[in-house]
Amino acid sequence: MVVSVVADGRNLTYDVREPITVGEFLAQIEVVLGEQDVVSPPLFTQISDGIQITVRRVAEETYCEDREMPYQRRTLVDERLQAGAEVLSQPGQNGTERQCYRVQIADGVRGEPVPVGAPTVLVSPREEIVYVGPTSQLEPVEVRGTIAYLSGGNAWAMRGSSDTRHPVTTTGDVDPLRAFNLSPDGRSLLLTRTTTTDGTFGNQLFLIPDVNAPQPELLPLRPVNVLWADWVPNRPNVISYTRAEPRPTSPGWGAFNDLWLMTLDLQTGEEIDLDPLIEESPGRGGPFSWWGRGYAWSPDGAQLAWVHADAVGTVNLETGELNSPLTQYEVFSPRSDWSWRSTVSWSPDSAFLATVVHGAPIGSESPERSPVFDIALLDAQGAFAATLVERSGIWALPKFSPVIQSSEQGATMSLAYLKARQPLVSVSDSAEYDLILADSDGSNARILFPEEGQRGLTQREFAWSPDGNQIVLVYQGNLWIVDVLSGVASQITLDGGASRPVWMP
Repeated sequence: MVVSVVADGRNLTYDVREPITVGEFLAQIEVVLGEQDVVSPPLFTQISDGIQITVRRVAEETYCEDREMPYQRRTLVDERLQAGAEVLSQPGQNGTERQCYRVQIADGVRGEPVPVGAPTVLVSPREEIVYVGPTSQLEPVEVRGTIAYLSGGNAWAMRGSSDTRHPVTTTGDVDPLRAFNLSPDGRSLLLTRTTTTDGTFGNQLFLIPDVNAPQPELLPLRPVNVLWADWVPNRPNVISYTRAEPRPTSPGWGAFNDLWLMTLDLQTGEEIDLDPLIEESPGRGGPFSWWGRGYAWSPDGAQLAWVHADAVGTVNLETGELNSPLTQYEVFSPRSDWSWRSTVSWSPDSAFLATVVHGAPIGSESPERSPVFDIALLDAQGAFAATLVERSGIWALPKFSPVIQSSEQGATMSLAYLKARQPLVSVSDSAEYDLILADSDGSNARILFPEEGQRGLTQREFAWSPDGNQIVLVYQGNLWIVDVLSGVASQITLDGGASRPVWMP
């Protein structure tokens, strides 16, 4: 049999007298194959007369290139600036990334480079941040009391009129998820500032004695890694807070499920007294206890509500023990790394609580995956629990108004809440809600905001005015004030980054 071999730039012919495979024949003639060499026909092929064996020498080369990552430019509206003005807040800086490639070289001919994996970021780019003046102006709106809110990582405040809004902090590191509460007199602000730069859990509690001072002071307090903090009603200078410890596992912290009362000198931030109301009990926060127990003080400061993933109840303020639940429901568990907590609103007379409860399944889904959420009214002494609104949506946030005085009806109160436009898919971040106004028993409900035909609310945050005649809310990133009686809504900010509004006298 005549066999030809093409290899290493040569074409040789051989006589073969016995039946063997291509691989055996190449071994006989001492053609050494590399690991990546390509032989045609395959090595297991039987030799036949006239066959041509081709050996392609293949090698691989790997190399890496560093390339520049251009920075992005971000503009933020700053209402302190004139229209058209620009102020550079943070200069941009390009980053560097490394991309590695693999190249195949066949018989000395280089092929096209093939990327090996995703690029590795060596130096992250730093975005350029530029503050610009608003392109339009808003008519001032009366503000009866003080409104504080967050924007661009800073606290802002306004008092008397919306055109008095001003930054209270300039550090850009206010923690948007934890404490942010005005004192009952509307003067002092309790907030947390983040103490980490990599997005992990870590913060410290701070006090601003007077948000309307020409240059508000930012006073550090002792508590760190705070999950929740608020003022204690009818106890001047007393705050309450609960803590956690950072953890590497989801959600990034482990709650202590404690509660501390701290008395402060509001001028200096000095700690006068510190008492534990509820001792550390990491495993006693109900299901998913590491997420933390929620709390809410009654307006008279004589009662405290607790919230677990499956229940709402009150605290025995003498012993620190949790009273029996006022209502219980199935844990809502759409995904393993997230745990929902309801919210609680006390009536002005501290007799009732409005909250959201997880409803029963409507199909074949398991109880913990039911998409049903209702608004419930609870008697603070446990006498009854009633459903006020069916299928409101998970982020309904029912809130009683302060007592409203009118010449026609005397002293009354209302209930405001958010109602999902698609209640059975209300959990989604993009779910749209309407702001509903009703009587305190849920009757006479009507849509207060937005107008018909407009997009719904996707930032589920609002607060009553101290006199109960207005509501401030966040709509498409800006604050709006809605008059409860007339329904007239007025936009009061332009920066597009507002959140966490609070309103006090």
